[in-house]
Amino acid sequence: MKRWIILFSLLCLISASTHKELTWVALGDSITYLNEHQNETNNRITKGYMTRVVEKLPYIHYINQGHNGWTAVRIAEQIDKLGLTKADVYSVFLGTNDWWAGRPLGRFSDYEKNTGTGTVYGSFRIIVDKLRSLNPAAKILLITPMQRVDFVYVANMKNNAFGSYKAKNGQYLETFANAIDSIGHYEKFQVVDLYHLKKLDHKNLVKYKRLKDPATGQYTNYAYPKFIDIPFNPETDEYPYPVDAIDMTYDGLHPSDKGYDLISRKLVKIMKKY
Repeated sequence: MKRWIILFSLLCLISASTHKELTWVALGDSITYLNEHQNETNNRITKGYMTRVVEKLPYIHYINQGHNGWTAVRIAEQIDKLGLTKADVYSVFLGTNDWWAGRPLGRFSDYEKNTGTGTVYGSFRIIVDKLRSLNPAAKILLITPMQRVDFVYVANMKNNAFGSYKAKNGQYLETFANAIDSIGHYEKFQVVDLYHLKKLDHKNLVKYKRLKDPATGQYTNYAYPKFIDIPFNPETDEYPYPVDAIDMTYDGLHPSDKGYDLISRKLVKIMKKY
């Protein structure tokens, strides 16, 4: 085993010294933002997906353009104010906040016809056009939203949201993931489809949600999907995801170290070819 570790390290060093240096701008929401803000997770993560990618591909230098809580619509509205720079690689990891905020997905024709920020499809067209204007030769990589179970913010339990197992405002998160995948196929961009990864299924996101049994009032650990209809009161209840409940996410939505490691491995597989 030690021999293989030494060999891998040597290969990384050789790759770093011979490969052209590349700049990567990672555009996204809180899942991207948290790479540099582990303290906002109560240090439940040690590093995000960008750090993990460049550890494996050290000739890549990333710029974190993650915006906490932002939607693709808001990114598109503010695209000229973000200070985006020319890069060799752009990744776009958005969509989950659009779903929760009830932003209309629209139709693929909104992307084709560049209809503006009234829909998520139209907003992605604005984002893609901006990235192309910065560097027409750049690689653009799209990342779909992950599935999510009931989110409870570790620093403020009043900030919570149900999971993607049901519709919000008549829309399912899966349709947003499929829309991003369709844009990627149309543009011939690489797509990392996290939504449909078996390892990121709802049942793998947390080990359990700790809630009061409605019949007895006693705290009980409920695995997915048994916790779906059990009430949670942020005013009186304990935080429902103790450290022991962490699996692919640490709060039902944001990746844990285990989740970020999986995402980074998917990205490395693609980006090592650039």
